[in-house]
Amino acid sequence: MKFRYILVLLLFSAGCSTTRAPVTPLRSLTAQQYIKEYKDLAIQEMNRTGIPASITLAQGLLESDYGNSRLAKEANNHFGIKCHDDWDGKKIYHDDDRRNECFRRYKDVYQSYKDHSKFLTSAKRYAFLFDYDRTEYKKWARGLKKAGYATSPTYASKLINLIERYQLDQYDKNRYSAGTSGTSGRSRLGDVDNYRISAQKHTVRKRNRIEYIRVKEGDTFKSLNEELNLLPWELKKYNELDDTTQLKPGQILYLQPKRNKAARGYDFHIVKEGDTMYSIAQLYGIKLEELYEKNHMKKGEEINPGQKIWLRKEKPEEDK
Repeated sequence: MKFRYILVLLLFSAGCSTTRAPVTPLRSLTAQQYIKEYKDLAIQEMNRTGIPASITLAQGLLESDYGNSRLAKEANNHFGIKCHDDWDGKKIYHDDDRRNECFRRYKDVYQSYKDHSKFLTSAKRYAFLFDYDRTEYKKWARGLKKAGYATSPTYASKLINLIERYQLDQYDKNRYSAGTSGTSGRSRLGDVDNYRISAQKHTVRKRNRIEYIRVKEGDTFKSLNEELNLLPWELKKYNELDDTTQLKPGQILYLQPKRNKAARGYDFHIVKEGDTMYSIAQLYGIKLEELYEKNHMKKGEEINPGQKIWLRKEKPEEDK
């Protein structure tokens, strides 16, 4: 009797389980879908504050990876706005320029767009932007970079690239109102939380949380500076190069300062034929001086195949 009772319960449970609604997977947005879904908010904020809708949409696309990033999905944060001292709302912690940084959490996407407008209109460092006409998206993009909205040296180029790729400037011209259909775009530019943006000619990637490109045939410092909107000294300084350097196809060029140690998981490097201390420093995104110091070596000292080069901490005593 007891066995029959248990059997009935099991059959009843199995029958109940078949009536459950299927789990709907989280939807991934394309660029075109993002634009169609949020352009009305961008236009509304433009009419309210004067911030170009194209700029707002481009920042939303870039900072949220078309609404697919962790910050966008879990915190409705589409603009990568951090907590700052005056924020008393909900928070979420996420790795960015540093690990486990504090970002703002919103109850819905509209609050994120509204806070983005407030962020730009209330801070003195962005005041000069409102001297530009709202159709001057290039000046706005470069001004945001100049004012320090993002640390990426190619931030302005990325915004301009997105605006022109998806013709977002059409929403700045006061002929479009809420409900206008989205533009015809192209395929997605990158992966969630680890985006890749195609500049005019080069693809900007990240290594050790530093942006970099690879040199192509015909590249010069001048052409790269113009394409990536960099100052004349930046590429040479960040990559520890001098005026005599000749660029070679395939060469790694960092667009930001290198770090003092390699990323986690890369404790040491075993020297291969043809390696130099400089090539190792470039491979892992480490400052050359720091690499020499970690391995108790003098600048210019030669290395040999099979030698172990420490990348994150000083060479241990037993390895000397």
